[in-house]
Amino acid sequence: MELTDFPVQVKISVAWGDMDANGHINNIFYLRYFETARIQYFQEIGLIDLKAQTGVGAIIAQTTCKYHKPIKFPDQIVVGTKVKSMGKSSFVMEYLIVSEKLGVVASGEAVTVMYNYNISQKVELPSFIKAAIEKIEKGNSLI
Repeated sequence: MELTDFPVQVKISVAWGDMDANGHINNIFYLRYFETARIQYFQEIGLIDLKAQTGVGAIIAQTTCKYHKPIKFPDQIVVGTKVKSMGKSSFVMEYLIVSEKLGVVASGEAVTVMYNYNISQKVELPSFIKAAIEKIEKGNSLI
């Protein structure tokens, strides 16, 4: 897995305040880094606008993170995300965090479910969102 496999990438400066008593970035911040890349992806496919206009948006059903190496301040990271697969009402996002100093430091996934917040239930993945994902992922094979 390489960063070039991830069509949406976000560069983040590691903050001093993100470190814990052990002198490395606290584990919760890795999930925040994933979130930052996920929200960028959502903006690019129109999902943020869809939620604002209709109440239909995304909800995370499951997330995982594999910690490869501890990040320390100061550092710059790049967080990449892509959609690994799509279903009827959900899609799986994959993440990769690469440190300027250490290389790959973490990877993970999230199951993202389309959800109508107005009626509190899952809904089908809108066709225009599916098309936007396919456009971004062109060149990456969706399983």
